[in-house]
Amino acid sequence: MDQESRPKISVVIPLKNEQESLPELYRNLVAALSNTGQCFELIFVNDGSTDRSGQVLASLHDQDHRVKVAEFSRNFGKSSALSCGFDLAQGDYIITIDADLQDDPKEIPRFIEKLEQGYDLVSGWKVLRQDPLGRKVLSRIFNGVVRMVSGVKLHDFNCGFKAIRKESLEGIRLYGDLHRYLAVMIAHRGFQITEIEVEHHPRRFGQSKYGFERIPRGFFDLLTIIFITQYSYRPLHLFGGIGFFSGALGLASLAYLTILWFLGSRPIGTRPLFIGGVMLVMVGVQLLSLGLISELMLKLNIRQEPTYLLKRLIK
Repeated sequence: MDQESRPKISVVIPLKNEQESLPELYRNLVAALSNTGQCFELIFVNDGSTDRSGQVLASLHDQDHRVKVAEFSRNFGKSSALSCGFDLAQGDYIITIDADLQDDPKEIPRFIEKLEQGYDLVSGWKVLRQDPLGRKVLSRIFNGVVRMVSGVKLHDFNCGFKAIRKESLEGIRLYGDLHRYLAVMIAHRGFQITEIEVEHHPRRFGQSKYGFERIPRGFFDLLTIIFITQYSYRPLHLFGGIGFFSGALGLASLAYLTILWFLGSRPIGTRPLFIGGVMLVMVGVQLLSLGLISELMLKLNIRQEPTYLLKRLIK
């Protein structure tokens, strides 16, 4: 593909069972992207739909060569759908947007404008969210916890409307539900992120594909993000720190009981504090050992992946 015909903007749309919204979404995307004056492509990733979404997408592809369709054999989840779209994207700028028409494609030029100001990721912020009260409350709690733990100052981590420079995605692997933490991973790698307020519309067709079952998954994924962003190259700092605290607390308990023994307060072997102290010491030793083993494994495999990310090289 020559430079002039290569798309500048790639729009990645993960979807499942959105047959009613796809034609209107396509029209809105084309109208918004035409205003940018840039070549673009639309990458629809059909994540195991059981309705007529596949047929609708095939029809859109037949009438417009800019429409690309990737169809999964079954439902693999939004992270996998986004990862597939990122792999297929040829543009320098990648827009992600959900297919339910709750996000408005007319906002895309504003996202592009922010990228051209030098930012690497622009995240949408649904200030007036058009969702049930329960989802709003859970979203506020989720965003507050992620903001506090990660140190990334965004208001809406879960918004699927984003604009990203393609080079900032190099080396990032999305699996499980890690798509919610894409901004955290990119910010941790030293890229510049920001957010803009976006309009959010009520859902017109179908039902949300995400329920309350994602709450525990989100918690575990947050632990994963903390580990891979802060401790992936220094696991001993995590396991060793916890192990040292546990061991020190156990040794302090045993030392206290030893002093009581010398003072004549016997026996000490039947006291719950004795059992607790021994267990704390054992847990501490195990965690320290786990940290050392993790460091050894890291050193043996470190040649396979660089420990830095080169953003620009000027010669």
